[in-house]
Amino acid sequence: MIFITAKFPVKSEHADSWPELSRAFTEACRAEDGCLWFDWSRSVDDPNEYVLIEAFRDDEAGGAHVQSDHFKTATQELPQYLSATPRIVNTTIEGTGWSELGEMAVKD
Repeated sequence: MIFITAKFPVKSEHADSWPELSRAFTEACRAEDGCLWFDWSRSVDDPNEYVLIEAFRDDEAGGAHVQSDHFKTATQELPQYLSATPRIVNTTIEGTGWSELGEMAVKD
């Protein structure tokens, strides 16, 4: 799977509205056939930073994602709300889902 984590530094005046500003993009990405997940979180250390964790089934799905109309629209529209260029880690790993963190297993 293609596994991506990206940090989005949002201008402070737009930080509270980022989920709504990115909603159409988020929903379109989640609807892609090869999208395994596309999840936003707000940093607990910096309220102006959002972290995106996304995964795609394979190279074909990742390619379709970056060629999609909604991706192109997002790359044109969303930067105006950012204070800096997002940082990203993009890698290919085995598997298609999450594993359990055994060291913190919750016992019944």
